[in-house]
Amino acid sequence: MIKAVLFDIDNTLLSFDEYVKAAMKSGFEEFGLCKYEDYMFSEFTKTNSELWHSLERGELSFEELKRIRWNLIFEKMGISADGVAFEKYFRSFLYSSAILIENAEEILQYLFGKYILCAASNGPFLQQENRLRVGNLLQYFSHLFISEEIGFSKPAKEFFDICIERLNSGSDENIQPDEILIVGDSLSSDMAGGIQSGIKTCFYNPDSKPIPQEMNIDYSIKSLCDIKEIL
Repeated sequence: MIKAVLFDIDNTLLSFDEYVKAAMKSGFEEFGLCKYEDYMFSEFTKTNSELWHSLERGELSFEELKRIRWNLIFEKMGISADGVAFEKYFRSFLYSSAILIENAEEILQYLFGKYILCAASNGPFLQQENRLRVGNLLQYFSHLFISEEIGFSKPAKEFFDICIERLNSGSDENIQPDEILIVGDSLSSDMAGGIQSGIKTCFYNPDSKPIPQEMNIDYSIKSLCDIKEIL
């Protein structure tokens, strides 16, 4: 029986993609760069995904990612700009961004009081906490498991071990891994981490991305409201 639910934040509860588009449009104007065009988002996504996968594999630190991300993106776009300065603007913009995924608050309201709800996210603690606050979602969570504060990033088993330890700290319930469900949009981070930690997995997959046959994911949903059919 599921007792606790871990929710990824970016592109699961809050739309990181829509935030990026808004930040790029605003930032390009602020920095006097060329006009933002839709293809630029694809360039960002490709480079950003490669960097985050390197971080998940332990090949790159978060500080290193922040230092090189926009310089790499600008180089690929043929734009001459200070990527470090733009990263600072980008993260400042992100700090107060809270564009909710459809049905995000509805499903948290549905689960609240029935399960222990926790956020489980890679990123800076204060940033992720504030975004949940701005989006009026912070009130639903008993725990915030954020990589900067945890000391490990998903999918590391250590990240999930600490989550389980903290869930049981000061509690007599002794929650087991198979009594925890993680909901997230990333196969390489949320699903891979959950599987290797013995946690039940729910893949938020609104775009019907293919799932590798070797990944034994417990549930796949297209809408967050589909969780009502599971819990």
